Amino acid sequence: MFTKELLSKKSSWEFLQSTDSSIILYGTGNGADKVLDKFAKLGIKIKEVAASRNFVRKRDFRGYTVKPINEILNEYHNPVIALGFATSVSEVIEEIKALCKTHKVIMPVVPVFGETVFDREYVENNKEELEKSRSLLFDEESKRVFDNMVHFQFTGDLSYLFSAESSRTDALINILNLNSKEYMLDLGAYRGDTIEELITLTGGYSHITAFEPDRKTFEKLTDYAKDKVNSTLYPYAVWNEAKELTFSGGGGRQSSLDENGKYTVLARDVDSVIKDAPISYLKADVEGVEAEMLKGAEHLLKTQKPKLSISCYHKTEDLCTLIPLIHSINSDYKIYLRHHPYIPFWDTNLYCI
Repeated sequence: MFTKELLSKKSSWEFLQSTDSSIILYGTGNGADKVLDKFAKLGIKIKEVAASRNFVRKRDFRGYTVKPINEILNEYHNPVIALGFATSVSEVIEEIKALCKTHKVIMPVVPVFGETVFDREYVENNKEELEKSRSLLFDEESKRVFDNMVHFQFTGDLSYLFSAESSRTDALINILNLNSKEYMLDLGAYRGDTIEELITLTGGYSHITAFEPDRKTFEKLTDYAKDKVNSTLYPYAVWNEAKELTFSGGGGRQSSLDENGKYTVLARDVDSVIKDAPISYLKADVEGVEAEMLKGAEHLLKTQKPKLSISCYHKTEDLCTLIPLIHSINSDYKIYLRHHPYIPFWDTNLYCI
């Protein structure tokens, strides 16, 4: 059982609790805030807060003066760098890879949504679910990616993350086999980037139906799609039933359903909106409500079995819950897991055919 081997290692949190080295927190955003909150609960002390030279400015973060990472590395002998920010920028990822070659870099992983972290308690309590999810993956590469994602989340060792990388284009072409005749349902359409991805990749589409609940982003999506024929746009959030829910707004990629949100949005289940439309490709990046979305799309998945691209990283629980959920709705799906270049394990997706 791979969970037994996993639990023989130290978690990132356990390592940081036990190290005698000076701990430097590298990052000052929302992720760094969550890391420091967890550090406070575990009694983990840091020495400094660092940022890249381009992001330093004259400022404090949680009571620490933010310093350039290169200056801090010159001040401390063999520090431990706790990474606390996310990036998909290739140049920054390469800088982190280079830093890993010269220093001890560890990433204590905190979830995008929810409070659960992938620590020893979580693994102990979810052994069977993790083993089941792994067993339902179709190919050996998916199982290898799964193992790497689990080890990365538990240990914070970035080498697991880097060894699991592959391109999204490869998954869309070689797993989903997308073509110019797709009838696409785009959930969390943002400004039209994944619609454009499909057009660029295949040269066209049959029809696009898109959901985007953020008001500012929906305006930009509407502007993008104004010359796109056979496109239907809805300012909806997605859920497992029709319901009014509060939404954080703000126009960013992480706008999401939030009980303390700025305004209410109408959330709809997929089955009630698309009826019997011939959906051939469903993409969902819905900021932590992927499970609710799938439950509201059961009829579609059972009767039409569209190709799926489903985000699988917003919540710690996603690797345990989403794979068995898809299998339970339609056991004919072949489920693949792939991770695309991103720190931490964001842009980890399920591809199903």
